[in-house]
Amino acid sequence: MNANNLLQAGIFLVVLLALAVPVSGYMTRVLDGRSRVVRLFAPLENLLYRVAGVDPAAEMNWKRYALATISFNVLGVGFLYVLLRIQGWLPGNPQQFGPMTVDGAFNTAVSFVTNTNWQDYTPEQTVSYLTQMLGLTVQNFLSAATGIVVVIALIRGFARHSVQTIGNFWVDLTRTTLYILVPMSAIIAALLMSQGMIQNFKAYQDVPVLQTTTYAAPKLDAQGNPVKDAKGNPETVDTKVTSQTLGMGPVASQVAIKMLGTNGGGFFNANSAHPYENPTPVSNVIEMLAILIIPAALCLVFGNVVGDRRQGVAVLAVMTVAFVVAVGCVFSAEQAGNPMFTTLNVDQHASALQAGGNMEGKETRFGIAQTGIFVVATTAASCGAVNAAHDSLTPLGGLIPMLFIQLGEVIFGGVGSGLYGMLVFALLAVFVAGLMIGRTPEYVGKKIESFEMKMVSIVVLLTPLLVLLGTSIAVLSDAGKAGIANPGAHGFSEILYAFSSAANNNGSAFAGLTVSTPFYNWLLAIAMWFGRFGTIIPVLAIAGSLASKKRIAVTGGTLPTHGPLFVVLLLGTVLLVGALTYVPALALGPGVEHLIMMGVH
Repeated sequence: MNANNLLQAGIFLVVLLALAVPVSGYMTRVLDGRSRVVRLFAPLENLLYRVAGVDPAAEMNWKRYALATISFNVLGVGFLYVLLRIQGWLPGNPQQFGPMTVDGAFNTAVSFVTNTNWQDYTPEQTVSYLTQMLGLTVQNFLSAATGIVVVIALIRGFARHSVQTIGNFWVDLTRTTLYILVPMSAIIAALLMSQGMIQNFKAYQDVPVLQTTTYAAPKLDAQGNPVKDAKGNPETVDTKVTSQTLGMGPVASQVAIKMLGTNGGGFFNANSAHPYENPTPVSNVIEMLAILIIPAALCLVFGNVVGDRRQGVAVLAVMTVAFVVAVGCVFSAEQAGNPMFTTLNVDQHASALQAGGNMEGKETRFGIAQTGIFVVATTAASCGAVNAAHDSLTPLGGLIPMLFIQLGEVIFGGVGSGLYGMLVFALLAVFVAGLMIGRTPEYVGKKIESFEMKMVSIVVLLTPLLVLLGTSIAVLSDAGKAGIANPGAHGFSEILYAFSSAANNNGSAFAGLTVSTPFYNWLLAIAMWFGRFGTIIPVLAIAGSLASKKRIAVTGGTLPTHGPLFVVLLLGTVLLVGALTYVPALALGPGVEHLIMMGVH
């Protein structure tokens, strides 16, 4: 770690928190209908409701809200699956890409609808422009909006009392998409294009290379079969590479929402390491801010809506502290480099001529500082976009993003999903505190009773079950082990990371694992679906239960949930649950890898 790294991280965090304040104010006004923008576009909004047959004044109880959420997303899976299967017959396909396989299309459809954006294919060689826009980009908006409306319903549960309704799903979805995600994405896309990110509909371009490369290629006959000499050895012919094919397409519009909506699916296979998808250090900072701005702002929205801003600040403080510690750990691990190189007399110290540390898999234009912040940001949130190869991180550098994913991505987290996950941990924290002092737990004026704790237990235990069960099946089956390219501790880490990423809807990966097989496509799709909606349903059940409760007065025995004590309690609860659940698996993966790297046998 050095002063440059710390300075960049500090400036980034200050800018993020400063931007979160005005964004939270705007979001609060939009979601309760007080914004001037909502009043200005009310005719358009009402027209959409009339076409869809929706009564915007009719609110829903939690069961109807959950049914609308699930039904809408099931339709999204079906639509995207069909689009991927028939894209070869549709326009907007200048490269003439054919249909995706059945298992690949299903995995991709579930992936984008659940805000995971897990990609086991090369986008620029598989997906047409029309599919990118009409399918993937649209789901980037809708999956992000789904996460936001669920947390808004939960916040209403805290804010309301003695009622049975938590809002109208269709109204919340429409306003979130029209007034928050679309305009913010347009601004971000314009900023990214100013940095050189492409946005066009051209066919792929062949351009001359700067240096001609010659290699020996097999000689083929007229039928395309290899030609052999008299001794039966294959003949070769010198082949010169004089041009390179560059992918084109509407990149900026998809990248903007993939970051803002914490989706993460890249237009190109290299994702945010690709120069057309992340051309400069400035674009890199814009993308990192886009990942975290809505999750950070939603914490303050929570405080605004419940009528006590200190509650939102306390939750944001927990996230910020954990984020800072994690960035410091990644900086330290990556800047220290690999001790095995030291034994070979390789200088890994930073100097005017080199970045120093472990630069394997990283872009030199970003360095360890912007890479380290991006690694933590994209896995603290459920984004999954990458500007470096996570598979090339040091064992401890790779442990941090894996652990952040496994904690449920509640350190900022995905848009909506991060805050509702953290609020679930807050309920667990006050319940534990209540047990210690022999008092019924309370949070934001609501008693936390047996029903809420049953739902909390489902949310907390479901994703670890999916992760550990899926990992076990993969390491015990031949089909699962067939995808491992790095046998040993790192191969186990790759499988553990894959299921952690899928079940927690992140989408990033340790790239050494081959997952483009029916086994992984089906199994990871199951983990993604239940990891998303298996937690959303109990969260909405909590919202409905809290909304029906009376608000209780604060007394001398009420645990303050807005001060430093609660910040420590909540952070400790998150870490303790993660430690009890995942430490054995992490010890077998990154833990063993680190000992091997240090020369311990």
